[in-house]
Amino acid sequence: MKVAEIMANLEKKYGHEKEYLQAVHEVLESIEEVYNQHPEFEKAKIVERIVEPDRVFTFRVAWVDDKGEVQTNIGYRVQFNSAIGPYKGGIRFHPAVNVSMLKFLGFEQTFKNALTTLPMGGGKGGSDFDPVGKSNGEIMRFCQAYMLELWHCIGPDQDVPAGDVGVGAREIGYFVGMYSKLARQYNTGVLTGKGLNWGGSILRPEATGFGALYFTEHVLAKAGKNIKGKTVAISGFGNVAWGAATKAAELGAKVIAISGPDGVCALPNGINKEMIDYMLVMRASNRNKVQDMADKFPGQAIFTPGKKAWSMKCDIALPCAFQNELNGDDAKELIANGTWCCCEVSNMGCTPEAIAAFQSTKGFLFAPGKAVNAGGVATSGLEMTQNASHISWSGKEVDEKLHFIMESIHAQCVKFGQRKDGTVDYVKGANIAGFMKVAQAMLEQGVI
Repeated sequence: MKVAEIMANLEKKYGHEKEYLQAVHEVLESIEEVYNQHPEFEKAKIVERIVEPDRVFTFRVAWVDDKGEVQTNIGYRVQFNSAIGPYKGGIRFHPAVNVSMLKFLGFEQTFKNALTTLPMGGGKGGSDFDPVGKSNGEIMRFCQAYMLELWHCIGPDQDVPAGDVGVGAREIGYFVGMYSKLARQYNTGVLTGKGLNWGGSILRPEATGFGALYFTEHVLAKAGKNIKGKTVAISGFGNVAWGAATKAAELGAKVIAISGPDGVCALPNGINKEMIDYMLVMRASNRNKVQDMADKFPGQAIFTPGKKAWSMKCDIALPCAFQNELNGDDAKELIANGTWCCCEVSNMGCTPEAIAAFQSTKGFLFAPGKAVNAGGVATSGLEMTQNASHISWSGKEVDEKLHFIMESIHAQCVKFGQRKDGTVDYVKGANIAGFMKVAQAMLEQGVI
């Protein structure tokens, strides 16, 4: 395999799909040496096949707003790879959603799901629908219209969507209700992230953030460090950031900042339980303004418009919002301010320039999203298991399984990413570990 040749061919076909090309290049660059040690992969053209999704669905979503006016959006579902199980991945509602974004997310999801040790393939979906400022009624009608097209393509053993940016338990509820009505099937395993009263799993809302902090603990322990007493800056204030802030505080860290598209809130005394609870209120408001935290807790939270969380002095940076949210200049600012660890909790949260800056700084600890945030989809997999068995595990049982999965992911990263000096290249480790599992499955299943 020659990465340059493969990328040149992909750029000819998909030159406008920047996020997708970035994700593919990052993985291929990491696996090139190992891949070329397996001539059977080259003969079966595993790379050429693995970078292309199995299929991409695109459809019109027409719905009626509260004024009685008809609105039209575009819906998508990318079923990327099913070599190790049914397609699994979230649905994202955001005006920036397009095919490139969802192909990148589906590609990443394929390897992330492989890392979890659970039998799940990779997929992703969404729409350019913007939930900000929409009423509950408008969101319900849009979700129902979206599912009117999607329901043919999903099922508990076919494709199991979940939530993502702009899609939480409320939206999953509307999806499940419409799916059940259309399919006349009442299998609770067709979507994950459900409410506890109708098939959801304890700890699923917290799982992405909780798992990320468990993984961060392993990264720090491997380097001889501890999270207790360390300062943490978090981007975002949605479900993922909420889970990360909750667990960071529980583990004794001091969360000193959260951010939003409007700016950053400094928390000089650290985040407290009331603030963490209020993050859920902020998310549910559909306002998407982190300034609300400062308005609610004057003096305890200090809002600065137009700034990112990365402008704050911290030990650990946790991107929890969106792809490419932390760029090269942000990375340099963090390093200059004494930050020594960054764990991506969002998918591809750092640009290549930021990753290069982190990895070229001696002693800096960096870990990629496909490993760090895999606890969310892993717990979705645990939800699927509970649904299939018609049982419900306790929070203690789910948390123990989540701990085990994140420890296993870390061990895989160390196995494939250990350097001669004893440090770990977590990017390389995660990419190789995930790729090898999917590639071997594809090889054994023949050319399909």
